[in-house]
Amino acid sequence: QVQLVESGGGLVQAGGSLRLSCAASGRSFSNYATGWFRQAPGKEREFVVAINWRGTDTDYADSVKGRFTISRDNTKKTVYLQMNSLKPEDTAVYYCAADSTFTRITRLANLYDYWGQGTQVTVSS
Repeated sequence: QVQLVESGGGLVQAGGSLRLSCAASGRSFSNYATGWFRQAPGKEREFVVAINWRGTDTDYADSVKGRFTISRDNTKKTVYLQMNSLKPEDTAVYYCAADSTFTRITRLANLYDYWGQGTQVTVSS
Protein backbone atom coordinates (compact mmCIF):
# COMPACT_ATOMS: atom_id res chain seq x y z
CA GLN A 1 0.00 0.00 0.00
CA VAL A 2 1.26 3.48 -0.86
CA GLN A 3 0.01 6.79 0.48
CA LEU A 4 0.87 10.03 -1.29
CA VAL A 5 0.82 13.52 0.18
CA GLU A 6 1.32 16.61 -1.98
CA SER A 7 2.56 19.92 -0.68
CA GLY A 8 3.98 23.18 -1.97
CA GLY A 9 0.97 24.67 -3.66
CA GLY A 10 -0.06 28.27 -3.21
CA LEU A 11 -0.74 31.61 -4.83
CA VAL A 12 1.86 33.06 -7.16
CA GLN A 13 1.95 35.79 -9.77
CA ALA A 14 2.31 35.00 -13.44
CA GLY A 15 5.94 34.41 -14.28
CA GLY A 16 6.69 33.10 -10.83
CA SER A 17 7.74 29.68 -9.61
CA LEU A 18 6.58 26.98 -7.23
CA ARG A 19 7.95 23.60 -6.28
CA LEU A 20 5.50 20.85 -5.47
CA SER A 21 6.47 17.79 -3.48
CA CYS A 22 4.85 14.39 -3.37
CA ALA A 23 5.90 12.43 -0.30
CA ALA A 24 5.16 8.73 -0.24
CA SER A 25 4.86 6.07 2.40
CA GLY A 26 5.26 2.41 1.60
CA ARG A 27 8.34 0.33 0.92
CA SER A 28 7.64 -0.20 -2.78
CA PHE A 29 7.32 3.42 -3.85
CA SER A 30 10.86 3.53 -5.15
CA ASN A 31 9.83 0.95 -7.77
CA TYR A 32 6.81 2.91 -8.96
CA ALA A 33 6.53 5.34 -11.83
CA THR A 34 5.00 8.62 -10.69
CA GLY A 35 2.92 11.16 -12.50
CA TRP A 36 1.52 14.61 -11.90
CA PHE A 37 -1.95 15.50 -13.08
CA ARG A 38 -3.99 18.65 -12.67
CA GLN A 39 -7.64 19.61 -12.71
CA ALA A 40 -8.94 23.10 -13.20
CA PRO A 41 -12.50 24.09 -12.21
CA GLY A 42 -15.01 22.79 -14.71
CA LYS A 43 -12.39 20.84 -16.62
CA GLU A 44 -11.31 17.22 -16.77
CA ARG A 45 -8.18 16.01 -15.03
CA GLU A 46 -5.24 16.28 -17.38
CA PHE A 47 -1.80 14.76 -17.54
CA VAL A 48 1.13 17.02 -16.73
CA VAL A 49 4.27 14.90 -16.48
CA ALA A 50 5.50 11.45 -15.49
CA ILE A 51 8.81 9.95 -14.40
CA ASN A 52 9.95 6.35 -14.27
CA TRP A 53 11.03 4.63 -11.11
CA ARG A 54 14.73 5.32 -11.62
CA GLY A 55 14.26 8.93 -12.64
CA THR A 56 15.89 8.31 -16.01
CA ASP A 57 12.84 8.69 -18.26
CA THR A 58 10.27 11.47 -18.32
CA ASP A 59 7.27 12.50 -20.39
CA TYR A 60 5.91 16.06 -20.38
CA ALA A 61 2.68 17.45 -21.71
CA ASP A 62 3.34 20.00 -24.44
CA SER A 63 1.69 22.71 -22.37
CA VAL A 64 4.38 22.52 -19.67
CA LYS A 65 7.44 21.39 -21.61
CA GLY A 66 10.36 23.71 -21.01
CA ARG A 67 8.74 25.28 -17.94
CA PHE A 68 8.18 22.35 -15.56
CA THR A 69 10.74 19.82 -14.37
CA ILE A 70 10.01 16.57 -12.58
CA SER A 71 12.57 14.80 -10.42
CA ARG A 72 12.63 12.22 -7.69
CA ASP A 73 14.69 11.26 -4.69
CA ASN A 74 13.99 7.63 -3.88
CA THR A 75 16.01 7.80 -0.67
CA LYS A 76 13.44 10.33 0.56
CA LYS A 77 10.50 8.67 -1.24
CA THR A 78 9.66 12.04 -2.72
CA VAL A 79 8.90 13.29 -6.20
CA TYR A 80 9.22 16.97 -7.03
CA LEU A 81 7.65 19.20 -9.63
CA GLN A 82 9.51 22.44 -10.23
CA MET A 83 7.22 24.87 -12.00
CA ASN A 84 8.71 27.98 -13.55
CA SER A 85 7.27 30.74 -15.74
CA LEU A 86 3.84 30.00 -14.39
CA LYS A 87 0.81 31.18 -16.33
CA PRO A 88 -2.76 31.80 -15.18
CA GLU A 89 -3.82 28.75 -17.19
CA ASP A 90 -1.67 26.61 -14.90
CA THR A 91 -4.16 27.28 -12.11
CA ALA A 92 -5.53 23.94 -10.93
CA VAL A 93 -5.45 21.34 -8.22
CA TYR A 94 -2.33 19.28 -8.77
CA TYR A 95 -2.31 15.59 -7.94
CA CYS A 96 0.51 13.10 -7.83
CA ALA A 97 -0.11 9.47 -8.63
CA ALA A 98 1.90 6.25 -8.48
CA ASP A 99 1.84 3.40 -10.96
CA SER A 100 2.96 0.01 -9.61
CA THR A 101 3.77 -1.25 -13.11
CA PHE A 102 7.31 0.04 -13.03
CA THR A 103 8.23 -0.93 -16.58
CA ARG A 104 6.26 1.92 -18.08
CA ILE A 105 5.40 5.57 -17.74
CA THR A 106 1.94 6.50 -18.93
CA ARG A 107 -0.32 9.51 -19.46
CA LEU A 108 -3.44 7.48 -18.71
CA ALA A 109 -4.86 8.39 -15.31
CA ASN A 110 -6.80 5.15 -15.00
CA LEU A 111 -3.55 3.15 -15.01
CA TYR A 112 -2.27 4.78 -11.82
CA ASP A 113 -2.94 2.83 -8.65
CA TYR A 114 -2.48 5.44 -5.93
CA TRP A 115 -3.40 9.12 -5.73
CA GLY A 116 -2.73 11.96 -3.38
CA GLN A 117 -5.35 14.40 -2.13
CA GLY A 118 -4.12 17.26 -4.29
CA THR A 119 -2.63 20.69 -3.70
CA GLN A 120 -4.03 23.96 -5.06
CA VAL A 121 -1.92 26.10 -7.36
CA THR A 122 -3.28 29.53 -8.23
CA VAL A 123 -1.49 31.82 -10.68
CA SER A 124 -2.68 35.41 -10.78
CA SER A 125 -2.34 37.59 -13.86
